[in-house]
Amino acid sequence: MENSQNIPDIKRTFIQDHKKIDFTFVQNKFDFIVEEIPNREFSGTGNFLILKIKKEWLSTWDLIREISETLDIDEHKIGYAGLKDKNATTTQYISIPLIKEKYLKALNKPNIKILAVYKDKSGLNIGDLTGNKFTINLKDVKEEVVPAIYSVLSKIQKHGLPNYFGYQRFGQDYNFQKAQDVTYGEEIVKNKKLEHLLISAYQSYFFNAWLSHRVQMSKEENLNKLKPLNGDIFLNNDKVTITGLLPGRKVVRSSGDAREIEKMFDDEFVHAKGFRREAWIKVDDLKNKYNAEEQKLTLSFTLPKGSYATVLIENIANMNFKSN
Repeated sequence: MENSQNIPDIKRTFIQDHKKIDFTFVQNKFDFIVEEIPNREFSGTGNFLILKIKKEWLSTWDLIREISETLDIDEHKIGYAGLKDKNATTTQYISIPLIKEKYLKALNKPNIKILAVYKDKSGLNIGDLTGNKFTINLKDVKEEVVPAIYSVLSKIQKHGLPNYFGYQRFGQDYNFQKAQDVTYGEEIVKNKKLEHLLISAYQSYFFNAWLSHRVQMSKEENLNKLKPLNGDIFLNNDKVTITGLLPGRKVVRSSGDAREIEKMFDDEFVHAKGFRREAWIKVDDLKNKYNAEEQKLTLSFTLPKGSYATVLIENIANMNFKSN
């Protein structure tokens, strides 16, 4: 997919092609609450502390920096399972060396609270979670649109939804050309975290573009999920969960008819490691509660790791949101 311009985030297209539903959605500590679900039981013994931390108005990077400075730990010795938004109340798990146990009280601050402490034989690595539980408030939800929202939620619960990268992946001022230059090594970024984010955003753009194309193909045949194509690669060979390409090295590409589509959204010049990502996900434990007096709809649900709650909210509204 050749492009040398500054392209905005690709439009996220949804299977449910309903009329746009108006409501107010804002990410803040009151209306966007996330809790990680770890992928293992902690052993109770070992040289690592696993901290269950509740934080407000802090990104994961902010939290790691705060832990590093407060407890005098090198940042690379602090483990985490996933990255969490700044504009939210989030509960996540962080690992630190056991020798810092006696200093933990210093970490409790107005926007940081340690909820639980465990010991384990190993620290946390990115991906050490099964998913995230979300509680989200939608505001200014007029009573007459509630049935339409319930209808969309019912379809999502039954059929799932496309696993797009959300707008957060691309930042406020996504510049495709800059991301491409950094990915190709034609522009050097001294900040390694920023470099990684730009490369990831570049790869994610292609995935989203490919997924939007496949969703549109499926909509044209009035399907509720992605239509499988000859040569698709499925998650763990389950023949159910189609995966999409994040271009790069050491990644298996599809074949046949699937590859004919995929190659339109590929970049074989990417030297970073490539991946395959689930194109479709299930939404678990989906519940809702409407307060007519406050015109507020509270949703709670669980998504697999790496999936974006904002994509589900966009699906309900049938429109793309932008970062603030």
